[in-house]
Amino acid sequence: MTVTLADVAARAQVSPATVSRVLNGNYPVAASTRERVLRAVDELDYVLNGPASSLAAATSDLVGILVNDIADPFFGIMAAAIQSEIEGPGGRAGGERLGVVCNTGGIAERELTYLTLLQRQRAAAVVLTGGAVEDAPHAAAVAAKLRKLGDAGTQVVLCGRPPAPDAPGAIALTFDNRGGGRQLTEHLIGLGHRRMGYIAGPEERTTTRHRLEGHRAALAAHGIEDDPRWTVHGRYDRRSGYEATVELLRREPGLTAVVAANDTVALGACAALRDAGLRIPDEVSVAGFDDLPFSVDAVPALTTVRLPLSEAGARAGRVAMGREDAPPGGIARVRGELMVRGSTGVPRGEGPRSSA
Repeated sequence: MTVTLADVAARAQVSPATVSRVLNGNYPVAASTRERVLRAVDELDYVLNGPASSLAAATSDLVGILVNDIADPFFGIMAAAIQSEIEGPGGRAGGERLGVVCNTGGIAERELTYLTLLQRQRAAAVVLTGGAVEDAPHAAAVAAKLRKLGDAGTQVVLCGRPPAPDAPGAIALTFDNRGGGRQLTEHLIGLGHRRMGYIAGPEERTTTRHRLEGHRAALAAHGIEDDPRWTVHGRYDRRSGYEATVELLRREPGLTAVVAANDTVALGACAALRDAGLRIPDEVSVAGFDDLPFSVDAVPALTTVRLPLSEAGARAGRVAMGREDAPPGGIARVRGELMVRGSTGVPRGEGPRSSA
């Protein structure tokens, strides 16, 4: 059943004219009244300008790009590539589209808020980047928002995020984080490493789980114990990498390698190892993930898994604008490439071992 402006007015206990003034912002309204109206809009999931069926042919020139942290190069690179592809024919004002980057800060509730706001603005497309939050109620709420966006004529693209089975209209360009994680650990095992610490990201993120699963799959394939003491979870930032490495060394001073959740975390790990008087890779090897621009300039340069962030973002932008066909079945798996550099080497006193 379609929610009307009158329904919102009844819920907020104000007149329809007051609701209109709040939503249009064209007349002063008391702060308490405005808050009451906006709360009613959220509770009723009211969409401005009529029912969703009429919006299919009335989307705006707005394209929303959701990121966890725009200061993180992982998201910044994808957002820039997406935005570069959404310009051009298709919009009303000379053919341009307005790309709006929505920084969620990794907060699940803020993700839902932005999706609601983009729905109200009748966005032409919405691109969600990076991993998803693994929380059943939140996942269900996001899927419901994505379905509403799709029903209103908005193209939804997931870039670097797993498919959303409950939002069948959303197109997914998903990173093979499991495969990359396994490939990275296989490389270290082939060099002879058996005592490897792992710095994982936040436990509630799909990216964290998938990369860790790849690491553990490599250990299991070679009969290497997965000691839970050798895994520490933290944020995807340098400080977390530093603190986690200090903790790993406290738990197991004999570690010969540290595998980090991403390159930024790996930089923190390198700093902690240097402060502990350990040489990289002579005494401890370090590996990252993503191949962010600074990885090759680190000293020593980071061994990592390169994800084609710019290429994936550009493709997501083209798909969002309808200038590239969706992949078969609406899903494309984007694989990473192992980049072997100076931060990994043979453990002291050991030669390379067969990975068979």
